[in-house]
Amino acid sequence: MNSMEIPIQTEMVELVPNGKHSVLNASSIPLVGNDRFDENAVNMPEKEEFLPHSAEKKQTHFTDFEGKTSFGMSVFNLSNAIMGSGILGLAYAMANTGILLFLFLLTAVALLSSYSIHLLLKSSGIVGIRAYEQLGYRAFGTPGKLAAAVAITLQNIGAMSSYLYIVKSEVPLVIQTFLNLEEKTTDWYMNGNYLVIMVSVTIILPLALMKQLGYLGYASGFSLSCMVFFLISVIYKSFRIPCPLPDQVNTTSQLNYTPVSTSSYQNDPAVAEEEICSSSLFTLNSQTAYTIPIMAFAFVCHPEVLPIYTELKDPSKKKMQCISNISITVMYVMYFLAALFGYLTFYGQVESELLHTYSRVDPFDVLVLCVRVAVLTAVTLTVPIVLFPVRRAIQQMLFQDKDFSWIRHTVIAAVLLTSINLLVIFAPSILGIFGLIGATSAPCLIFIFPAVFYIRIMPKDKEPNKSTPKILAALFACLGVLFMIMSLSFIIIDWATGGGKSGGSH
Repeated sequence: MNSMEIPIQTEMVELVPNGKHSVLNASSIPLVGNDRFDENAVNMPEKEEFLPHSAEKKQTHFTDFEGKTSFGMSVFNLSNAIMGSGILGLAYAMANTGILLFLFLLTAVALLSSYSIHLLLKSSGIVGIRAYEQLGYRAFGTPGKLAAAVAITLQNIGAMSSYLYIVKSEVPLVIQTFLNLEEKTTDWYMNGNYLVIMVSVTIILPLALMKQLGYLGYASGFSLSCMVFFLISVIYKSFRIPCPLPDQVNTTSQLNYTPVSTSSYQNDPAVAEEEICSSSLFTLNSQTAYTIPIMAFAFVCHPEVLPIYTELKDPSKKKMQCISNISITVMYVMYFLAALFGYLTFYGQVESELLHTYSRVDPFDVLVLCVRVAVLTAVTLTVPIVLFPVRRAIQQMLFQDKDFSWIRHTVIAAVLLTSINLLVIFAPSILGIFGLIGATSAPCLIFIFPAVFYIRIMPKDKEPNKSTPKILAALFACLGVLFMIMSLSFIIIDWATGGGKSGGSH
């Protein structure tokens, strides 16, 4: 096995579950290779050289962490990290791209996301670091570490804000439907501000206080079950809801859907039914551009990859890549089926939020009510998963050399949730700002950072700068820059025209 000698000045980091990293001098580190950091099978002389010999304690490698999370739980956690509220808008995206173009874009993004995770894991294996921020430090020093930490913090705070905003707006509607009320009342239990605080305190905060991400595996599994129920319901409803809807021909101009030319059938119901209830394999219109960012960021999970890798039982690059591929494949199938059957239910009249379209058919439908509850449950249980990398990033920036403290662990989670609740309650318009931030931070985390970290960290004696892997990584980073420019352009144009279609990244 080829080996590389790490420069004397290089700092190596030992990852522990609370995000604390102790710095070790490279002068005490033996020669290492790619697989050296990735597998636990190391001979005894290497262990004895690495740390001072102790007869009492087992010698450990500086990336060794006794992970206890099983393969299945890791799949649940990563799948839950990928899945966001964006699944509700994919039918709208298909209506504005067509089935074939949507399938092409979704497949391309899934493959690119898998490749991006491959770059992260390979970089992690080279230097033995399983923290996104520390990969940035290894590649570019303190600026790289801060850039990664800030991007993770902004991206995930934006995602959590959007999730809690959904809780704030949807829970009162669920209660209203459950109580069979025609109009919203002024009672406290119909006030979204009170309800989002109650959900945060009673459900999200206790889960966020778990010491390790692996403990959330069961919650993630339940969250995914809720989304499977949502998917089954969408498929079932596609065979039960007639097309066109009873009031569709006469009220199309008043509904919020993708604009379609109605001049040829305004006075001809037969033509209207044919036009409204027909699918398209390939579509380009004024809203197609806005769907590209939604598609590009459909598999955002990169801040959670390395923490999940750290807590994996018997970890290896191959095992973690397999977990990533399975998670991406599962979500790929769910995304496509939800988009396809949602689109084939309402065709061009599907709204940007699928559940609102179902409410147009029957606001008091029991199945739709159950689906709303399932989606709200899934979104709520995703918040703790997304909070973990933010807390780790904050600890990396402010408390790197501190021992684990339950007080600090709790305070950071409480402050984060309090801040996000205040934003959602008092400044809901800030979500538009987070959409802009997401369009900047998401391409960095998915495309740019994994590629440039890989180029900087991979030794030139193993892969010269002109080698195929590094050229591909450079092209991948350029693709990320292109996505960033496109996303920012669409959002700015959307703001300038007073629209609201370009949502956040998750």
